[in-house]
Amino acid sequence: MGQTIAEKILDDHLVEGELETGEEIGIEIDQVLTQDTTGTFVWLQFEALGMDEVQTELAAQYCDHQTYQFDFKNTDDHRFLRSAAGKYGAYFSRPGNGICHNVHKENFAAPGKTLLGSDSHTPTPGGLGQLAIGAGGIDISVAMGGGAYYIEMPEVVNVRLEGELPEWATAKDIALHLLGELSVKGGVGKIFEYTGPGVENLTVPERTTITNLGTELGATTSIFPTDEKTKEWLSLFGREDEYVDLEPDDDAEYADQITVDLSELEPLIACPSMPDKVVPVREVAGTDVDQVIIGSCTNGAYEDILPGAKMLEGRTTDKKTEMIVAPGSKQASEMLAREGWTAEMMAAGVNFSEATCGACIGIGHVPASDSVSLRTFNRNFEGRSGIENDNVYLCSPEVATAAAIAGEIVDPRDLADELGDLEDPGFEMGDKYGPGMAQDDPDLIAPDEAVDDELIKGPNIGDVPLKDELDAELKGPALLKMEDNITTDHIIPATQDILMYRSNIPKLSEFTLSRVDDTFAQRALDSDGGFLVAGENYGQGSSREHAALCPMYLGIEGVLAQSFARIHKANLFNFGLIPLEIDAADYENIEQGDDIEIVDDVAEAVRSGQEEFTVRVNDDWELTATLDASEREREILANGGKLPHVKKQHDESSGAAPADD
Repeated sequence: MGQTIAEKILDDHLVEGELETGEEIGIEIDQVLTQDTTGTFVWLQFEALGMDEVQTELAAQYCDHQTYQFDFKNTDDHRFLRSAAGKYGAYFSRPGNGICHNVHKENFAAPGKTLLGSDSHTPTPGGLGQLAIGAGGIDISVAMGGGAYYIEMPEVVNVRLEGELPEWATAKDIALHLLGELSVKGGVGKIFEYTGPGVENLTVPERTTITNLGTELGATTSIFPTDEKTKEWLSLFGREDEYVDLEPDDDAEYADQITVDLSELEPLIACPSMPDKVVPVREVAGTDVDQVIIGSCTNGAYEDILPGAKMLEGRTTDKKTEMIVAPGSKQASEMLAREGWTAEMMAAGVNFSEATCGACIGIGHVPASDSVSLRTFNRNFEGRSGIENDNVYLCSPEVATAAAIAGEIVDPRDLADELGDLEDPGFEMGDKYGPGMAQDDPDLIAPDEAVDDELIKGPNIGDVPLKDELDAELKGPALLKMEDNITTDHIIPATQDILMYRSNIPKLSEFTLSRVDDTFAQRALDSDGGFLVAGENYGQGSSREHAALCPMYLGIEGVLAQSFARIHKANLFNFGLIPLEIDAADYENIEQGDDIEIVDDVAEAVRSGQEEFTVRVNDDWELTATLDASEREREILANGGKLPHVKKQHDESSGAAPADD
């Protein structure tokens, strides 16, 4: 039987297990990346492992979230990250150089390689044939130390693209179409592999927009084949020698197939406040718009911003609508400036932001109260923009620019008819990558150019808290009951006033679940243990391990949920919190404040492979909860989390590199 593209890369990197859906596999990691809000703990945990240097082919540390450095704590984190990159042998991308996914795509992403990143949108370079997966920070630390990365073998789903996009439809609309059809849970446990004749009509930047948004489907990763478009794109950065041919075998078998006829697509928009609330733009046309932002890791490339610039040529934005461009990388800003487009857009009323994640996580450009914001980002979870009860829509740069011109949501086809002289700008590849690009980037410090050789820790950088081994007895109150689709933004908000404490767990933990219940953290501290109760898809969104680490610090023993998002479930194991699945009826019957007790000898049951656990509620009634975990995950959980688990293995192996097996 032939293999899919994903299976070929996984097989080439397989160190343990078999490529059978649902079975745990261990794979070798070629490259790792991390960013400034997750990176501090990646390196602190790497230090705690006792490692001397990075073992992967390449490691890269980016500073892209807190680039405005509102507080010395942000700047101290960046200085620490630069020192860690220098000490251990990683590339360091300075604040303002761009978003990790964009800069990594430009400089390092390579077909056929594996990439593990401590950011949920790490799958972005799947658009050029790299198998890239988002994970928790401790997983990155172990991979950098030479350990394998373990994951349940996903289903591989074939997304067959046919036809060609019509005027005004874009790659963003392909991704939004899939979100509307499949939902934010439609890709859980799956790899989306794009094939078909429609692929050849999409450039690499368009493909990476689609793979970036695959994260919002819940997919493990997404990947495209390589072809002449891939080779041409790599050659623009002087990296054509990194090209390899990747395509599925003719007799490859997929778990499922989804067919998308590109010619039938039209401009789409995701309504507040979930990426899968997708409708045609014409259904919400006429809605007044207060703010428009083009950029982010989804649509922040030069090629994404250029259509907006062309549409604005000779025009101005509406007086009541603010428009901001937030490039994904400094190179995008440089190219726009060199070609005169920056001046043209400024003359049209556009303001430019530094190349940063910023507004996407509620840092800067926070919308006004009772206002509407159109953004080309990947997430519009309620409150993520920095203000509760926001009204954030997700769309293509063309739809965003049309709204900025009209002052209201409008299908760009209708605006073109109204104005008479507005043409579809199309998608134009850049070809003037000048100084500051690729290996010439002065903001990208190579390991052999490192300016630090020892760690520099400011007063806000604390130690890594560790959990004790799992107890035989676990009991406590249901401290908080939550609904479906609780995101990691709910668990640990990412606004600038909170984000600065990512390396200070005692302080950061004070904000745990504050967006759901601002009394939670203190109640958890006052309680002797306790549990969280949630509906479906608990922990969707960002890869931030702090969403498991802070509840652990507060004494939470475990989570009872109807289902878990992949990365967050792994993070719960990594920090010693037991993730138990319950059915819908039992979820409905549990009330906040109920006394919860796991009747079994928990430590023994976890180690022995027991799947079903008896949970007693208020000494009144019992339910059956399920622990879906591999033998390795069970050992991690029983040992109190991944760091103590790997340290224990490391000690037992007499100084060998951590293998996490």
